[in-house]
Amino acid sequence: MEPNTVPPPSGGRGMTALDREAFTQTITVPALRVPTAVLNKVVKSLKKCSIQRPGVPRVVQDKEESGEFRLVLLDPHRVTTAGSFSEAEAEALRSFSVSDELHQYELKLTYDNLKSEEVLEAVLPQGQDVTSGFSRVGHIAHMNLRDHQLPYKNLIGQVIMDKNPGVTCVVNKTNIIDSTYRNFKMEVLAGEENMVAKVRENGVAYEFDFSRVYWNPRLSTEHQRVVQLTKRGDTVFDVFAGVGPFAIPAARGGANVLANDLNPESYRWLQHNCRLNKVEGRVRSFNLDGRAFIRGPLRQELPALLRGAAGVHMVMNLPALALDFLDAFRGLLRGEPPSGRDPPTVHCYGFSKDDDPSTDVVARASRSLGVPLENRCDVHFVRNVAPNKDMLCVRFTLPEEVLYCSEEQTESSEEPAPKRQKCEEST
Repeated sequence: MEPNTVPPPSGGRGMTALDREAFTQTITVPALRVPTAVLNKVVKSLKKCSIQRPGVPRVVQDKEESGEFRLVLLDPHRVTTAGSFSEAEAEALRSFSVSDELHQYELKLTYDNLKSEEVLEAVLPQGQDVTSGFSRVGHIAHMNLRDHQLPYKNLIGQVIMDKNPGVTCVVNKTNIIDSTYRNFKMEVLAGEENMVAKVRENGVAYEFDFSRVYWNPRLSTEHQRVVQLTKRGDTVFDVFAGVGPFAIPAARGGANVLANDLNPESYRWLQHNCRLNKVEGRVRSFNLDGRAFIRGPLRQELPALLRGAAGVHMVMNLPALALDFLDAFRGLLRGEPPSGRDPPTVHCYGFSKDDDPSTDVVARASRSLGVPLENRCDVHFVRNVAPNKDMLCVRFTLPEEVLYCSEEQTESSEEPAPKRQKCEEST
C-alpha cells in the first residue's frame, strides 16, 4: 500500500459506526500552472506524479490566471519540491516550456475521495493490522477478519461495500472449513443477505448459494490448467466435483464427464450449472460419498473405457482428504483382464505443512495406493493457503498393480454419509 497522503480525521479513531461526514477535510497539495495549449501532453508526462485519488480531478481551474492556464494537481507524497521530478518529467516540462515552480492548492476531500485502506487506518487502533483484502464471489465480498478487527466488523463491511462497485453483500467467515460439505458459517457484515452468487470463470457461468457450497475464486487458473490436459472424447471422473468448475469446462471441451459430490446442495447446483451451460448431455451427476462413487459408478464404467482409445482422467480435489481416498483404487478391477492400454491419469490434491511438501504428498499418496510413486508422478504447486501450508496436485497414471491387485481396499476415510443419496443424470 502507498504511504498515506491524508491525515486521519480528528475523532475518527475507534469509530465503530461509520460516520462519513467525519472524514471531510481540507489538505494542501502542490500544483503546476500549465498552459492549456500543452495541457494534455503535460498531464500524460506527469502521470506517475500527479494526484490519483477517487473522485478527485487531476486538472482544476486556475483561479489566479486567465482561462489560458490550468492547475495540474500533484501527489504531495511524491512531489515536495521542484527537485522531486524525475529526469524524464523535468525534461518534459522544459520541452513544453512549463515552469517547475510549485503552487499550493487547497483541496477539499470527503469520504468518497478516500481509499478503503485510508478509512480503515484512520479508524482502527494504531499499530494493528488493517485488512481491506477480500475474495470476490459475484456480488459478495468474503472476508476473514482477525479477532482484533471484530469490534469494527460492521464498519469494515460498509467501507468495503462503499469502495467496491458491484459489491452488495459483505460476509465474514466465522469458522474454518471443516464440515462434511466443505462450506463454512458466515456472518453478513453489510448489505443484502442474498447468498446466491453469479460468477464467470474462464468463460463459464456458474450460479450457487455461496453459504451452502464450496467455491474458491483463487483456483480459476488451476481449474483451467487441468481441463486443458483433457481432450475431446476423453472421459473425466470428478470425484469431489462441487458445483462443476472442473466438470463443466471439460464437458464444454468435448469430454464425457461423471461428476460426483456428497453435498446435496453442490449436487443440485452442479445440475443447475450443467443446464445453464448446455452440457447436461455430457455430464452425469451423482450425490455419493467419494469412496462409494469410485467403487460404484467409476468401477462400472472403467473396464469398457480402458478397452477404448480415448483418455481417462480422475480429478480428486478435496485437499484435506483426497490423498487418503486413493486406497479405494486398490483392487478396483480385481478379476478383470488387464487392458494393455494406457491406464487412467489421476489428478489428486493435498495440503502439506511439511518442510518438503512435494516429497510429503508423494509419500502419502504412495502409502494410500500401496505402491511407491517416486519418479512415477508429477507434483504441481497450486497455492499457499496459509503460513507454512501449501496446496499441491499430484498427477500420475494409476499403476496396473494397484487396479488389478487382489488386496481388499480399506475403509480408512469415508465422508460422513448424508441422509439421502441420489445417483442420476444431471437432466
